[in-house]
Amino acid sequence: MFSRMSFRQMLLAGFVLIALVLSAAALQGLRVLESFAQQSRAGADTAVGLTSAAQQLAQRTVDMERSARQFVVLNDPALRKRYRDARTDAETALLAFSRAEPSTLGGVADTWRAAADEAEVAITGTPDDVALRDALDRLHLINERLSIEARQWIAVRNARLLDTLEANRLRLAWQVLLALLVAVALAAFFGWQLARPVKQIEEGIARLGDNLLEIPVDIEGPADLRQVGQRLDWLRQRLGELESDRARMLRHVSHELKTPLAALREGIALLDDEVTGPLAGGQREVVDILRDNAHLLQGRIEDLLDFNAAVFDARRLQRSTVEVKALLTQVADGQRLQAKSRDVEIELQADPVSVDGDIAKLGVAVGNLLANAISFSASGGVVSLRAARSAAHLHIDCIDTGPGIAEDDIPRIFDPFFQGRRQGATPRCGSGVGLSIVREYVQAHGGRVVLLSGERGAHFRIELPLDS
Repeated sequence: MFSRMSFRQMLLAGFVLIALVLSAAALQGLRVLESFAQQSRAGADTAVGLTSAAQQLAQRTVDMERSARQFVVLNDPALRKRYRDARTDAETALLAFSRAEPSTLGGVADTWRAAADEAEVAITGTPDDVALRDALDRLHLINERLSIEARQWIAVRNARLLDTLEANRLRLAWQVLLALLVAVALAAFFGWQLARPVKQIEEGIARLGDNLLEIPVDIEGPADLRQVGQRLDWLRQRLGELESDRARMLRHVSHELKTPLAALREGIALLDDEVTGPLAGGQREVVDILRDNAHLLQGRIEDLLDFNAAVFDARRLQRSTVEVKALLTQVADGQRLQAKSRDVEIELQADPVSVDGDIAKLGVAVGNLLANAISFSASGGVVSLRAARSAAHLHIDCIDTGPGIAEDDIPRIFDPFFQGRRQGATPRCGSGVGLSIVREYVQAHGGRVVLLSGERGAHFRIELPLDS
């Protein structure tokens, strides 16, 4: 199902499902709150009705008592009619108790009616003052009982309503928690479904950048991302073909150049040895020029091949734990003879720190920087080679006392075959690939090499991650 969806469709589906789950929880909470509000309003209305009915019944009972006692004294039919009118009004209040939920209120209301009937009998015919007084006293007691039981019923109903609220609150809390867990699970699932192919694409691109062209790019996930993976795999195959063509071309070029160059150098050697006859002064000068340029051309061809081999080999690291101080000491010892011949002192300072890397390639990178620094330093100069830990990185600094790097040359100083305009005390005949090889080897370790500004000379720094 998900394999037929695009990245946008899957993202939209995830948002919709999460929104539905959270909306369902919100609607359930709204329904519970609405039900509680309705119960609260109904309970409040009933409580107000019972309270009002109790007050009305008490007032009507007083009116009935007054009318009945006056009738007994005055025997006026209008007073008996007033008694009956007050009882009729009291019946309206009694209906509220009869309709109430607890049956006890309805039973008490029936008792009140019986007492009211006895009071009316007591004033009908020959008035019976004792029976009337007893019936009226019973009415007042029943009114008081109705008021007490009505208050108790209201308290019980309120407690029950609070219990219902607490139960609904707990149930709603569990529902919200469940909805959040489902939403988090959906987010994690869709996030994994979307992040996995993106990570696979990122890893595929990283392998292409690392020149690991033998591993196919296989992307699992939405249809459009799988198409991107197919294009990346096509690019991998294409880069493999181009890499093979490049290597083959370099082999052919080196062979095609070295063969005639060897014949040219052989001919120059024959001329220099005067095999074909003695050379005049001008001819000797021409032969020297040819010999020097042929030698220079052969060096450039070999440098080109070395740089190509370095670029190809930089991505194939033989990692091990490298003791930086021991590495710098070994590199410095290997170039002390060159430094001594130029009367240059090598100053070494390194913290006891180790790094995970290829000791041979790191040695080449540091050695190239040190060789350049010695070559550019004047007689009596000092080359500083330092290593120190800074946060999560290792800094290897190589500082010389030469003429430094021209401002215009800084952007291109690491480009292959580029040589700066400033030269050291003795002109150099290099091809300009040393710093390029340094950059390739350092980048292969996940680090970088930079040129820092200083008061004099050149200051190169290698930065390597300590957790590489």
